[in-house]
Amino acid sequence: MKPFSLLIKPASADCNLRCDYCFYLEHASFYPETKVHRMSDEVLEAMIEAFMSTGQRQYAFGWQGGEPTMMGLDFFKRAVELQKKYGRGGAVVANGLQTNATLIDKEFAEFLAEYHFLVGVSVDGPPEIHNLHRKNAAGEGSHARVMRAIEHLRAANVEFNILILVSDSNVAHAREVYRYLREDGFLFHQYIPCVEFDENGELLPFSITGEQWGEFMCAIYDEWAGRDERKVSIRLFDSILNLLVMGSANICHMGTDCRQYFVVEHNGDVFPCDFFVEKDLYLGNITRDRFEDMGKSPVYEEFGLRKSRWNPECDDCEHLLLCQGDCLKHRFQSAVDSRRMSTLCEGWKMFYDHARAGFESLARNLRREHGLEGPKRVVPATHMPRRNAPCPCGSGKKFKNCCGKRS
Repeated sequence: MKPFSLLIKPASADCNLRCDYCFYLEHASFYPETKVHRMSDEVLEAMIEAFMSTGQRQYAFGWQGGEPTMMGLDFFKRAVELQKKYGRGGAVVANGLQTNATLIDKEFAEFLAEYHFLVGVSVDGPPEIHNLHRKNAAGEGSHARVMRAIEHLRAANVEFNILILVSDSNVAHAREVYRYLREDGFLFHQYIPCVEFDENGELLPFSITGEQWGEFMCAIYDEWAGRDERKVSIRLFDSILNLLVMGSANICHMGTDCRQYFVVEHNGDVFPCDFFVEKDLYLGNITRDRFEDMGKSPVYEEFGLRKSRWNPECDDCEHLLLCQGDCLKHRFQSAVDSRRMSTLCEGWKMFYDHARAGFESLARNLRREHGLEGPKRVVPATHMPRRNAPCPCGSGKKFKNCCGKRS
């Protein structure tokens, strides 16, 4: 089977914070048989053994929640021990940890550094912004505790980036948030739109609109372009450049198929995506089922193909190559009707209209610097745009009239 990664929920939706915009907290009732959800050693070993028997060059483990550090340091020490046990010569193991960081102390940070974990720390901006939503059960803001944990990460030389959820708290303060992060020495950013719907398809109060997303990202781009292009790494911008330079998509929403990883819940249940941990998308359980078999599941196949079944209007959009209809999560009830337009569509168009020429100029410079000049190549089939989309080779023609002729 093609390479894939794991996104693991060892503590399920359990968390020591009560962020009111968290999409995963509702899964606390997904497993009602117990109030506390923790991955057992048996499930942990079965998962690692099964994953590392799939014959890949790299095994990427993403530990997420809820709050994964609630498992305690010994759990992660055991995970590394099992990775060593089931690893084979020449294979690379990569561990990523997405965390609110409030439980990370000096010892935990030193462990993360020793085993080269890449850590994503959630920080929504300066204290007055961050603390609006990111509170504990007593209603206290978490910013101070996060900053103390970051001091431990820095002291141990842990590689980490900052995850910024763009919600009603900070969407009108893009420049302030960016400057706060840059001036504090945070040079790796990932901006994530907060888009949550109620049962009627209406955006929840903390969510953002497409227009707000577009204005926010245009402001971030203006702060970054021309000054911080070679200094500050913004995941979305890096991915745009990777697509323009190398012709490959390395983040989900830029791809045409949603079969890139498996989610493993605390009890070993497997799902196709953490935004769609739903009973009708259950693929199996790692203690009983093989990843190879789950990868061939009709449920998994159908889910993956929904990504490219976008609204017909997308076919004629000049930015389809970069958007690919956006994330299924942003097309309300996309599990039922994937052809709904993304609620962020207006924002994506605004952003790409504003910034695309700058990215294309920077991409040309990067191609030149890295010796990638020369004949235009055909984009791999897995990344082909729709027939009416602009050709990614830069000719200005539609794909069907350019590289599409030779594919």
